Amino acid sequence: MNEINSKLYLVATPIGNLDDMTFRAVKILNEVDLIAAEDTRRTRKLLTHFDIHTPLIHYDENNKNLVGEKIIERIKSGENVACVSDAGLPAISDPGSDLVKLAIEANIKVVPIPGANAALTALICSGLDTTKFTFVGFLPKTLKNCREVLESIKTHSETLIFYESPHHLKATLKILIEVLGNRQAVIARELTKIHEEFLRGDLELLSKIFLENDPLGEFVIVINGFNGSIEDNEISNDNLIDSYKKLLDNGLDKKSAMREVAKKFNISRREIYKLILESDNNE
Repeated sequence: MNEINSKLYLVATPIGNLDDMTFRAVKILNEVDLIAAEDTRRTRKLLTHFDIHTPLIHYDENNKNLVGEKIIERIKSGENVACVSDAGLPAISDPGSDLVKLAIEANIKVVPIPGANAALTALICSGLDTTKFTFVGFLPKTLKNCREVLESIKTHSETLIFYESPHHLKATLKILIEVLGNRQAVIARELTKIHEEFLRGDLELLSKIFLENDPLGEFVIVINGFNGSIEDNEISNDNLIDSYKKLLDNGLDKKSAMREVAKKFNISRREIYKLILESDNNE
C-alpha cells in the first residue's frame, strides 16, 4: 500500500503565553486545508490572534469515532489536516492520539510540529530528578480506579507527573498521600501565564495550602519517585490502623478496607484482622 501524499500534522499550541507559538506552527496552520480542534471557539481566538483563516472542524472525546473517520477520508482525498489541542501538544491526555492511530492504519504520514507542553515545562523547573520520569496525566475520577493506578506506580523510582483541574486538586492530593506517602513534590500552576506559580514542599504541606486556599487555574503535580526504602510508607501498627479507618470513612466496608490495607503494606489480611481486634479491645 503506497503512502498517501497528504498529511496529518500535530501542531502544538501555547499553554498560556501566546508568544510561545512557533513560526512553523503558524505557517502550517495557514497552509493546511482543515484544522481539527478540541474546542473550536478557543482555537478560533488563537487563529484570529495570528490572522489565520483556515476552516475548523470540531473533534473531541465525544465525537472522535465519527469525526475521526471523516477527517481520515478528507486526507485520503488529498487534503492536509492539522490537529490541535486546547493547549500544548495534541495526543497528550487528548483525543488526538486516536486520530494518529487512524492515520497510521490508513498509511497516512503523521508530522509533529513541536512546541509547548505543560508536563515537561513543570518538570524542568521542579528541581526534582529529570533523568527518568513517568507521565501519568489525569487520574481516574472514581476512588477505586484512582487507587489502582497509584498502587501500580507507587514503587516506581522515577519522577511522577500528573495533571489536575482545580475542582479535583484537594481530593487528588489526599489520595496521593494515602497511597504514595508524604513525598517531596512540586505543584505548578498557570504555567507561562501572568500568575504562574511553583509551590514546593512535601505533599502534606501542599495539601494544607490548598485546604486553606481554593485552587485556581490548571495544575501539574510533580512528585519524587520511590526511593527504595519504606520510609514514606513506614509499616507501624498505628499506620495500619489509621489507613484502615480512613478507608472506612471513605465508604469501604470492613472486608474491602482490610484487603486494601493488606495490599498497600504487603502484609496478610490475617495480620490486619488481628491488629484491628487488638485496637478495638484497647479502646
